[in-house]
Amino acid sequence: MIPVEFLLFGATLAGVAIFHRHTLLVALAGLGAITAYKFWFVDFRGEPGALGLLYQLGSEWVILANLFALLVGFALLSRHFEHSGLPRLLPRLLPDDWKGGLALLALIFVISAFLDNIAAAMIGATVAGTVFRGRVHVGYLAAIVAAANAGGSGSVIGDTTTTMMWLVGISPRHVLHAYVAAVAAFVVFAIPAARQQHRYSPIQRDPDPSVPVDGARLAIVIIILLGAVAANVYANQLPASRSASFPFIGATVMGLLLLLTPWRRPDWSVLPAAIKGSAFLLSLVLSASMMPVDRLPEASALTTFGVGLVSAVFDNIPLTKLALEQGGYDWGVLAYAVGFGGSMIWFGSSAGVAVSNLFPEAKSVGQWLRQGWYVAVGYVVGFVVLLLALGWRPHDGG
Repeated sequence: MIPVEFLLFGATLAGVAIFHRHTLLVALAGLGAITAYKFWFVDFRGEPGALGLLYQLGSEWVILANLFALLVGFALLSRHFEHSGLPRLLPRLLPDDWKGGLALLALIFVISAFLDNIAAAMIGATVAGTVFRGRVHVGYLAAIVAAANAGGSGSVIGDTTTTMMWLVGISPRHVLHAYVAAVAAFVVFAIPAARQQHRYSPIQRDPDPSVPVDGARLAIVIIILLGAVAANVYANQLPASRSASFPFIGATVMGLLLLLTPWRRPDWSVLPAAIKGSAFLLSLVLSASMMPVDRLPEASALTTFGVGLVSAVFDNIPLTKLALEQGGYDWGVLAYAVGFGGSMIWFGSSAGVAVSNLFPEAKSVGQWLRQGWYVAVGYVVGFVVLLLALGWRPHDGG
């Protein structure tokens, strides 16, 4: 018999897909229904009632706080980057034909290895909105998210899931080979996405040479991104109990934004949309964490492939937690699956939610799947290439 929680969560996801203009209300209603059912009829991780609910929230608050701060903070940061004037000068560096769109996707892929994938996706989407004159194809938006997620999948500082692996002692070298799959997937989705975007709205050829560049805003962007990377590295040097007790990365991003406000004032007008998008994602993450899943099927390549598919609709953070507790996985294959798998649907990853906040037309599962079909194909191809090239090599330690 299927647990009631799964039925409620499935109804929530279906509601998000169908009523894409009211995603926040649907997600909050689903969270409320799941919480009420567990409060009155079952329990939260073995603890009933109010005590169990507090325990549930206490165990998730660091991840939720980090996600909220990063989504809101990087929304403000992307506006700093846009107002710096630099995106309007990038057509000088990018090729004039479809290869300009391809080069931008490649740039997003690369910087996501060194930054959080949310930041890479939002910066990439901001640049795309400028160089394509505000007309960005939904398929290309899907490719931006896919490039950010693929680029972060092999780096322990590029994605929340890989950072979780690092925190429990898994060596960065045991995650690195995810890039074999990520590069293969990139080739599959990036070329058709770039050509599709070029047909829809070609890249701007001649930027205005008189556009001034605001060096202060660029400096703020660089300082905050470096601060986020430093906070990530610092947190991973701490014992797991301490690093998991405070949202170091999110607090650093928001703290630096506020500290640097006297230098250049952020565009606070983006806050309502950013907060709504964050609340939507956090509702899904918290709902997913309440599902009665104690363990995944036995670790194998097939299980990992399935986990990647599920990541498109079921938040990858609790899935990664379960895999880490269970052990026996090839961590590079898992990192690719949970990191890139969420790209197949707009709400399947935090990067997708962040980009859809900037481009609300992306909040349609049907449009995302129809116009960004090559992302799903890229996931399958990348997974197969990785297994053929390196096989299944599970690791249980660092």
